[in-house]
Parts: sequence; structure tokens; C-alpha cells
Amino acid sequence: MNPQDDTQAAKWTRLAADQGDAYAQFNLGEMYRDGQGVPQDDAQAMKWYRLAADQGFAYAQHNLGSMYALARGVPQDNVEAVRWYRLAADQGLADAQAILGSMYANGRGVPQDYVEAAKWFRLAADQGEADAQSNLGMAYHNGRGVPQDYVEAAKWYCLAADQGNARAQFNLGMAYDNGQGVPQDYAEAVKYIRLAAEQGYTLAQVSLGIMYHFGRGVPQDYAEAVKWFRLAADQGDAAAQFSLGLMYLNGQGVPQDYVQAHMWYNLAAAQGGYEAIDEDVRKFRDLVAKKMTPQQIAQAQKLARNWKPKKK
Repeated sequence: MNPQDDTQAAKWTRLAADQGDAYAQFNLGEMYRDGQGVPQDDAQAMKWYRLAADQGFAYAQHNLGSMYALARGVPQDNVEAVRWYRLAADQGLADAQAILGSMYANGRGVPQDYVEAAKWFRLAADQGEADAQSNLGMAYHNGRGVPQDYVEAAKWYCLAADQGNARAQFNLGMAYDNGQGVPQDYAEAVKYIRLAAEQGYTLAQVSLGIMYHFGRGVPQDYAEAVKWFRLAADQGDAAAQFSLGLMYLNGQGVPQDYVQAHMWYNLAAAQGGYEAIDEDVRKFRDLVAKKMTPQQIAQAQKLARNWKPKKK
């Protein structure tokens, strides 16, 4: 649709919205939210969503909840977001049910309640909502709100993975890697982890790098390991940055380069809060520094200061 058509569509939609048609009010809200046929205006989007939501239009209720959750056109208010998500969820809208489950799981706008979270995840998952299927799988994996059951977890991961959900693909891959709920199968693990990694999912990229590094489910290939570590490292993943530092330190898959190793260790160390690797990062950074000249260290530090993460 060209801009002139968008403007005409907005004109006719407004006429219907002004007459109280809830569907038109919702669509006009969409147009203002996206700047389609009208100037982008979150406050106007809120106005029209609210008019439709007050008439019980579930999609408008859902979007009104999202506006409150994301602070678009209004100050962020998770309690108000939950109120509108619940109204839509009670009407059976799967997207709202999935988000309401996440709000309960994370204690956003409501007290944290894993049982209530699992309830809403299941309602949405039964309608085929992929995020809810993935989250329900995680609930069964961790025994949160439901009895721990790896077989049931793998079932829901598989349903979401088949829809292209990257997190579910990764979790299903890890289930095959560990033999949890499915037979241990490194080749299947690589298959699903690769699907997630190709979507830019950093945990999967790091895991695929590790599998190539150690030859688990694939032939050992340091260059391929470096490729996947770098993709995650470029997005700012500390574990990938640490792993890439190790590859440069040892000259595995790349020429040995202490400056590059020190740079990646610096970047990983600057993030902190990653208990599994924080101590190792500092230890290896100090180790490689002992092999470097002051000029090389300064160069590595400058590279780290100037580094910027890449988008997926």
C-alpha cells in the first residue's frame, strides 16, 4: 500500500471509529502506533485502543496492556498492563495469555506465582502459541508451578521448536545433549542448537562453538568454533568473548594474537556478573598480559574501549 492509500484508509477508518465501531477504533490505534496513514503518535494510539478496549475488544485490550508495559504513550505501569492483559486473556486471546503467564513467572505487576504462570502458559500453549509452549517446557524442566518432568518439557520444546522458536530449539538441543526427556543424541543436539544459532540466539551460538571446539556431535573444527563464538561475542555475550579470548591465546582456529585475546578478556571482564567465568576471565587476562609489552596492552585496551556490539 502506498502513502496515499494509507492516508485514505486512515480517513475511512476514522469515520467508522468516530461512530463507535470497536474494530475501526482498534485499527486506528494501530495506524497511530505505526505511523501508517497518520503521524506516529503513541498518545493517539492509546486513546483509540482504550475506546475499543472499553467495548471489550480483546486485541485492543492486549495492545493497551503492551503500551503500559512498554511505556508507550503513558508512564510504564505493569499493574495496569496486567489488568488489560488479563481482560484479553480471559477472552481466550493466546498472545495475552502467554504474556500474562510471563508476568506471573517474573513477578511483574503481580506477585510472582509459578503455578499461575503455568496455568496461563498452558492455555496459550494449547492454542499453539510458540512462546507459551517454550515457557511451559521450561516450567516442566525446572519444576516451577508443575512437577518436574523432562519428558513433558521436551514435548513442549519440540512443538515450539517446530514453529521456529529459537529458545525452544536451543532447549531441545540441550535436552538431546544431556539426555533429558529424550535419548542422548549429540547429532540431534547440534541440529536444534544450530537452528537457534542461525537465528542469532547467543546461548546457542556459544554452545555450537563449544561443540565444534570439542568435536561433540560434529567433527572437531576450531575455525568453525571461532565463527560461532565471534557471532555471539559481537553481540556482547561475555561467555563468548571469554571463549574467543581463549582461541586467540592458544591460536586455535585463528592465528595466535595476544592483543586480540586481551581485548576480548577485557570486554568480558567489563560486564561482570557472570559468576561461572568472572574469576577465569581475570586470571587469563592477567596471564596473557604477562606475555605482552606495555604497548600491546595499551593497544588491546584501546580496541576494547572502541568496540561496539553488533546487532543481530
